[in-house]
Amino acid sequence: MKRYQNLLLLLAVVLLAVVPLWLHSTPATDGSGKPVEIFGGADNQAKDLIGRIAPAYQPWFEPVLEPASSEIASLLFALQAALGAGFIGYYLGVSVAREKMRRAATKTPEKAASAD
Repeated sequence: MKRYQNLLLLLAVVLLAVVPLWLHSTPATDGSGKPVEIFGGADNQAKDLIGRIAPAYQPWFEPVLEPASSEIASLLFALQAALGAGFIGYYLGVSVAREKMRRAATKTPEKAASAD
């Protein structure tokens, strides 16, 4: 039963990832005639807003590596977030394990002394 339960959960995860991408239709253009970017994010919106507020604004520097598309930029951001979350989770897990081991080591001599 456990084996089938794991397979069903894996199938559900795959469906949750694939079905929204399959059912989503991309509009051809937005109101200004530019093609719509599905995974644009807030960075492009902020850049456009700055361009409207201060048209003469010049950026202080250029990016060292420019992703080929906004989808790749979103992928890199998600990868960065996943690595950060993994690092934090690993650190917290190691800290908890060390604390449990320290407490177990301090309790052991006390029990041996009370048994005498």
